[in-house]
Amino acid sequence: MAFNFNPFSSKVDFNTEIKPILNKHCVACHGGVKKAGDISFLFSQEALNTKGKSGKVGIVPGDAEHSEFYKRLITNDTEERMPKGKDPLNKEEIAILKKWIDQGAPWGDHWAYQKPEKPDVPSVGGFFARLGLFEDDETRFAENEIDNFVLNKLKEEGLSHAKPADKGTLLRRVYLDLTGLPPTEAQLQAFLNDKSADAYEKVVDQLLASSTYGERWAAMWLDLARYADTKGYERDVYRNIWRYRDYVIKAFNEDKPFDQFTIEQLAGDLLPNPTNDQLIATGFHRNTMNNDEGGTVDEEFRVAANIDRVNTTFDVWQGTTMGCVQCHTHPYDPFVHDEYYKLMAFFNNARDEDVVSDTPYLRFYKQEDSVKIEELKQWILAKGHNGKDFEKFVKVLEPKFNSHDVEPLSAGTSSLLDAKYLGLQHTGYGRLKGVTLSDKNRLVMNFNTGTEKGVLHIRDGKVDGNIILTIPIFAARDTVMFYQLPKMEGKHDLYFTFTNPKKPKDWLQIKWLSFQKTFGEGKEYEPVELKYKEILNAKADYTPIMSEGEGDLARKQHIFERGNWLVHGKEVKPDVPKYLSKMPKDYPTNRLGLAKWLVDGNNPLTARVAVNRFWEQIFGTGIVETVEDFGTQGFSATNPELLDYLALTFQDDMKWSVKKLLKMIVMSGTYQQSSDVNAELLEKDPYNRFLARGPRIRLTAEQVRDQALLVSGLLSKKMYGKSVMPYQPDGLWQSPWSGESWKLSQGEDKYRRALYTFWKRTAPYPSMMSFDAPSREFCQLRRLRTNTPLQALVTLNDPAYVEAAQELAKNMLKKGKTPEEQIQAGFNLIMMRNIDPKKLQVLTRLYRQTEKEYVKNPVEAYKFFGRYDVTPQMAAMAVTANAMLNLDEIVTKE
Repeated sequence: MAFNFNPFSSKVDFNTEIKPILNKHCVACHGGVKKAGDISFLFSQEALNTKGKSGKVGIVPGDAEHSEFYKRLITNDTEERMPKGKDPLNKEEIAILKKWIDQGAPWGDHWAYQKPEKPDVPSVGGFFARLGLFEDDETRFAENEIDNFVLNKLKEEGLSHAKPADKGTLLRRVYLDLTGLPPTEAQLQAFLNDKSADAYEKVVDQLLASSTYGERWAAMWLDLARYADTKGYERDVYRNIWRYRDYVIKAFNEDKPFDQFTIEQLAGDLLPNPTNDQLIATGFHRNTMNNDEGGTVDEEFRVAANIDRVNTTFDVWQGTTMGCVQCHTHPYDPFVHDEYYKLMAFFNNARDEDVVSDTPYLRFYKQEDSVKIEELKQWILAKGHNGKDFEKFVKVLEPKFNSHDVEPLSAGTSSLLDAKYLGLQHTGYGRLKGVTLSDKNRLVMNFNTGTEKGVLHIRDGKVDGNIILTIPIFAARDTVMFYQLPKMEGKHDLYFTFTNPKKPKDWLQIKWLSFQKTFGEGKEYEPVELKYKEILNAKADYTPIMSEGEGDLARKQHIFERGNWLVHGKEVKPDVPKYLSKMPKDYPTNRLGLAKWLVDGNNPLTARVAVNRFWEQIFGTGIVETVEDFGTQGFSATNPELLDYLALTFQDDMKWSVKKLLKMIVMSGTYQQSSDVNAELLEKDPYNRFLARGPRIRLTAEQVRDQALLVSGLLSKKMYGKSVMPYQPDGLWQSPWSGESWKLSQGEDKYRRALYTFWKRTAPYPSMMSFDAPSREFCQLRRLRTNTPLQALVTLNDPAYVEAAQELAKNMLKKGKTPEEQIQAGFNLIMMRNIDPKKLQVLTRLYRQTEKEYVKNPVEAYKFFGRYDVTPQMAAMAVTANAMLNLDEIVTKE
């Protein structure tokens, strides 16, 4: 962060002048991690008028000469001088620190933690233009308020805006930005032929209404959601969570308000009468990894998932590096250690527990089973009972105890088999602590065994206590059974004892248990209970969701000393960091309350972070470049007034409408500028921070692939559904535990958008990894763009790109009589403009040389195309098209 000392300023600014010095030189030893000498410079109450271990006051506001902090900076004694063991501060830094202390050492809150205020929109144009008498250069350029802020900043920096981009380039740009796909020739011609004043706006509206819009923006969101089709860790087996991806696509296409989008993903299950879509939305936090490896401890990885949820929530919605607060108070930002665990308390009652079955999940029944559910629900309601408990259990199988909740107590004859399910042999027993049995008269148990003669007893209080239930065991495969419980009150420790003397080595495997209240009793009720059991044993598709545990399943949250989940400190309750907005008292202290707090309009970060992320997707760099860090160690906003104006416009005026925000951005004159660069811009603003030209950035991994498929005519328009497996080199997947393998999809599924590609965390799709796609083991806030030889190898050799080039070549051959005309036509098809003459010359030479080789060796042409009816001309044009798809401007948005 740049040092910003202004010797002519009458007042020192803490945030821009003092905090950077403290962060750079002081807080590593005197901050959240360490408090050397009992002195910290993280919070004002710790820094000002505070005595250190030496007994001397570190900072005396208004008196630098008597402040030990200042004395240690200027002393010549190398043992006493600070920073200890490092070079001394320079004279300028010392001078500004002294001035600050003498002015009373006023402390300031970092700008990002202060609620934004809507700034006035700067005026543009000269005096007469502002009066509306005529247009000048600035008023012609400015299309909306964004441009006013940008022009004002350009003036400050001594820069001017660029000319408008040509229509073809602009059309390709806005298509790629809003839909992730380039336009077709027909779409270009329609735009060029539309001479109306609002021709461009009509295109923007069409793109925002297109179904491809949702696919493009879902691809961005899936990085944040760490979406994958596998669970991660060593086994990394399949996870059936593709419905969450469908939800995200639909949400963007419906322009679901960002506040509602947030609440549904973080707490859709806690909404009143949640819909299936709202439950599916909670898959956002079920994308955490599961460790199914034998020998692991479920609780360890349940905690790891919750840690990930805290970090991801604050990464995505707050742009805050909360992860380090797990172990200690933040070294640079005002978040203390116990606040991390107060945040974790919001997630601690989630019912997923690193179990191999991936429960809880939302079940999708076949039609005949859905009819049974509705019949039972109507029967229950007709009897005057509450049908919600029944409906919840058949949909999500909660509340229940997982088998690891039963503690195996008999060595050798009881065990958590493969660290997954409770196993009991003859004389084996285990204990389930603290089960509330008041008003519970039904045990629902899911078990699995090959034995037929065993008996399971459930005893009260101790291993030889009163038998409250005797269960004859029969051979069963993942079967759900019902058992009648006697009337009991209060909490009980239950002991599960198993006897099987005829087959003592056979295992009984218990998967889960649920204690419930029946809907009735007597002979006439038996068919109802039978139908309920049939429903729970029915096969159903599913998707993992969040579900909240209550009663016996609620947990206490403790601080983890130094971040160690095994070392518990004091208990804490759910709460939000005090340096951000307070949570209203009428909000529930659960995930729903947290989600509402994030988007209630009082949080200083949420709207800023969201707007900045969408801006970064369009312009390549955020107004705050460090999208992932709005804290004191992140970059300052290049145009803070614009950021706050957009944040409050998005939040208050647009009511969190992402489509309205994006339309405002792409309709701006700033966005519509040419991306051409000159020597002055390269010198003054090489990274285009101040937007004196249009964006020019490399396409995302998904866009590079989708573009190749579209221009070749191969791209499938099929939407939604399970992930697909397009071309991938053999031997990349190593799945010894599951035997899963990459099975090439057939038909149009090979050519679906990259968004739908099967994502295995330990072996992500290789061609997209080469273009900087993440593994998605954790939330990826920003893809850092690279430019490596591997990328060229992908576009030149990957079967998907080779096939696309072959199909593109067929089309090119129809577009002209000479190779020059055909190559020009192919370039026009992709770039919506003419090719540079020198590049045309190079590509034409490539075509002619390749054609000669194939005329001499027609077998090589057959091999390249994989068919015998190919001509040397077709094969040579395919090679040329392949090279063209690898050009810098082809894989770039200009």
